[in-house]
Amino acid sequence: MRNRVTPAGEIVDVPLRGAWTGNRGVLHEGHEIVRFHGGDLWITCVLEFRSRWREQWLPGRYTHLYFHDEAVSFAAGHRPCGECRHAAYTAYRDAWGGRPSATEMNRQLHRERLHRGTHTRRVHELSWAGLPDGVFVRRGDRPELVLGDHLTEWTTTGYGTRRPRPSGGTVPVLTPPATIAVLRAGYPVQIDDSAR
Repeated sequence: MRNRVTPAGEIVDVPLRGAWTGNRGVLHEGHEIVRFHGGDLWITCVLEFRSRWREQWLPGRYTHLYFHDEAVSFAAGHRPCGECRHAAYTAYRDAWGGRPSATEMNRQLHRERLHRGTHTRRVHELSWAGLPDGVFVRRGDRPELVLGDHLTEWTTTGYGTRRPRPSGGTVPVLTPPATIAVLRAGYPVQIDDSAR
């Protein structure tokens, strides 16, 4: 089904399993994705919560999306859910600084992930220096995860080739700057072991 999310925020039909689910509103009609987002609330949720279960593709209900790991969801522009991931949400908010409301974080992330009035993805040209683990950059047409002194390519089948991380210059970054600051402040982002 077309409900897997890439680090660039695209919604694709690939077999890669997700460690997380989440949503960005009602995006479907029938079993087809017909819109990119339904507002500025983009969250990442656990796969199971209090034995709740809801059928996928229900009319007028949010569209379940799936992320390979939390680093992918952050790069796509999502944040932890305040209900099913309350501890993670609190840690993310506290690392943000100033204890912002969910609405304030949603608005800031929305400004940083899309060009205003469009569905065009924003990238941020940033220095390699200071990019924390868990950030996604774009090199050529491929997303790569920053992890220590190397980069790991993300593909629609999972993490792939590792390359040395450049030490100087700048790079287009997919992860929104507000989330980069959260990662710099020590938020423990979940990264699939295959990236290491």
